[in-house]
Amino acid sequence: MIPFFAALRFLTILPIPARWCGGEDELGRSIPFFTAVGLCIGGLAAVSDYLLRRILPPFPAAVLVVIVLLAASGGLHIDGLADTADGFFSFRTRDRILEIMRDSRTGPMGAAAVACVIALKIAVLASVPRPLRWGTVLLMPVAGRCALAVTMALLPYARTNGGLCHWFLKGRPARQAAWAFAVFAFAAWWALGWMGLVIAGTSVISALLFAGYSYRRIGGFTGDTLGAACELVEMIPALAAAVRSA
Repeated sequence: MIPFFAALRFLTILPIPARWCGGEDELGRSIPFFTAVGLCIGGLAAVSDYLLRRILPPFPAAVLVVIVLLAASGGLHIDGLADTADGFFSFRTRDRILEIMRDSRTGPMGAAAVACVIALKIAVLASVPRPLRWGTVLLMPVAGRCALAVTMALLPYARTNGGLCHWFLKGRPARQAAWAFAVFAFAAWWALGWMGLVIAGTSVISALLFAGYSYRRIGGFTGDTLGAACELVEMIPALAAAVRSA
């Protein structure tokens, strides 16, 4: 259970005691548990959505559910989305993009990306019909965390100094990503049946497309692009459910 607690402490704001999480080696082996952490977040969000919809209309309930999803990670991934948008949409050279992404200040493209993603999440989630709503909310954070595992399995690290990512890449990220996707696929099948499997496949394809774009721009991934991948792919279950109900 140590790698699971390491993943839970890394990906959420829960105050997990450090002694439960081991060291950097255990963190490097935590990739298969990313989707399990996503299930924990999704379960919290699904319960929140169920309670909120009993007292609020669909739209304000969707707003609060999206806030729950953001708060669960302490804004870790949305910050990566902002930095990635500032870098990628600067259309500069690779080195300059990486330099821009390292800057902690958020530029106009980053702010616009955050606003667009949050608005789209709220809009599509509010349009999901009641029978599909709980499964959709459950799978959104699972899809996003699976995207992290897929990206790290496919791409090299784009910076010279690996930081925490160095420990993730020391393991067997391809095998770990396969386990992460297996958990995602099982949860998707249990929650929404065949539609859930379609959502799982579409989410992974979306993660692959973004990974390919990241490779073209900077030759790999960074912590910021991982956050961007998580936020973008997290939208896919809600988009798919909205399309299904249109």
